[in-house]
Amino acid sequence: MAIILVGYFMVILDNSIVITGLPHIRTELGLSTGTLAWVQDAYLLTFGGLLLLGARAGDILGRRRMFVAGLGLFTLASVAVGLAPTGSTLVAARALQGVGAAVLAPSTLALLTASFPEGPERTRATAAYGAVAGIGASVGLVVGGLLADLVSWRAGFLVNLPIGIVMLIAGLRVLPETPRSPGRFDIAGALLATAGPAALVYGFVRAGDDGWAAPVPLASIGLGVVLLLGLVAVERTARQPVMPLSLFKNRERVGAYAARMLFIGAMMGFFLLTSQYLQDERGFSALAAGLAFFPMTVVNFVVAIAVPRLQQRTSGPLLLVVGLVLATAGMGWLAAIDATTSYALGVALPMALIGAGQGLAFGPLTASGIAGVRTSDAGAASGIVNSVHQLGGALGMSLVLAVSSTYPAAMLAGTVLLGAALLAATVLVLPTATRPTGP
Repeated sequence: MAIILVGYFMVILDNSIVITGLPHIRTELGLSTGTLAWVQDAYLLTFGGLLLLGARAGDILGRRRMFVAGLGLFTLASVAVGLAPTGSTLVAARALQGVGAAVLAPSTLALLTASFPEGPERTRATAAYGAVAGIGASVGLVVGGLLADLVSWRAGFLVNLPIGIVMLIAGLRVLPETPRSPGRFDIAGALLATAGPAALVYGFVRAGDDGWAAPVPLASIGLGVVLLLGLVAVERTARQPVMPLSLFKNRERVGAYAARMLFIGAMMGFFLLTSQYLQDERGFSALAAGLAFFPMTVVNFVVAIAVPRLQQRTSGPLLLVVGLVLATAGMGWLAAIDATTSYALGVALPMALIGAGQGLAFGPLTASGIAGVRTSDAGAASGIVNSVHQLGGALGMSLVLAVSSTYPAAMLAGTVLLGAALLAATVLVLPTATRPTGP
C-alpha cells in the first residue's frame, strides 16, 4: 500500500509543484503566456490522453511490470524537466513526463483494486488513495514555492531522481505481479483519446487570445468534438477497447467520472490563478504564495484522514455531496474578492472551505469510479478514473483561462464548474447511497 501511494503521490505532486514556480520559469526562460500554459497542459494532455492505453498495457503485460516501467520513464523525464535549457525543451520534457505518468498511475489504482477486496478494506484503501490525490496537489504548491524561492524551480523535479530509484527497488522487491491477459492494443482508440482533448484545449487557449468567434478556435474545438465522437465509434467496434463502453452503463460510475472531471477542472484553474494572483497582484513571493495555501493543505489533510471513519457512519456518496457543497461555497467566496479584502478573510477562510470539500470528496469519488468493477476490468476502470482526472484538469483550466479576464471572474467560472459537479453527484451518485451497485 505504501509503495502504491508514494508512486501515485509523485504523479499528483508534479501536477501542482510547477504552478508556484511558473513566474520564475517565465522569467528565467523568457516564455510567453501561451507557452507557459503549455508547460502544464503538455503534461496533463499526454498523461490524460494515454492513460487508457497505459491501463490496457497493465492488463496485457502485467501491472507490476508497467508500474516499474512507468516509474522509470517518469523519473528520467523529471530529470530532463529539471535540466531543460529552453522553453520548447521544457514543454517536450513535460510531455514525456506525462507519458510516464500515464503508464504509472493506472497501475497504482489497478494494483490497489486487485489487492484489496471490495468492502471495508477497499474503502480504507480508496480513501487513502483519494487523500493522496487531494493532499498531493496542495503540498505541491507549498513545496514548489519553497524550492523556487530558496533553491530553484528545477529542484522540485530533480528530487524525483533519488525518490524514483528507491521506489523502483522497493517495487521490484515487494509488489506482486498480476496475471497477464492475452490481447491486443487499441492504438486507434488511444490516439483519438489523446488527439480529441488536445484539440479542445488548443481551441480554448486560442479562444482566450483570439476570441470565441475566430476561425482557428472554432475549427480546433469542432475537430476535438469530431475526434471524441470518433473515439466512441471506434470503441463500439474494437475487439479489446482501451475504454470499454460497458463501464459507462453503471450510473454511479458515470456520475463519479463527470463530477471528477468538473471538480478537477475547477481546482486546476483555482491553483494556477490563485498562485499568480497572490504573486502578481498582492506581491507575494513564490514561497509566500505556496505557504498561503497552507490553511487549505492542513484542513484537507485532517478531513481526508477522517473519511474512512466517517464512511462507517454514513455513505461515501453523501460525503461526496457535502464536500462539493463546501468547495463550491469556498470558490464562490473567492469570486467576491477585491483589492481591499484581507488575506485572512478573503483568501485563507475560503481556502479552508475548499480544502475541507476536497478532503471529503476525493476518496468517495475514487470509490464510486471503480464501484462494482470486475477484476478483469480493473485496469481499464482505473485508467478512466485517472484519465478524466487529468483531462478534466487540462480542459477546465484552459476553459477558465479563456472565459476570465480577472481573478474574481476566474473564480466565478470555477464556481460554475463546481456547481455542475455537485449536480452530477447529486443526480447520479447520491441515489446509489442506499442500494448496492452492480457491474
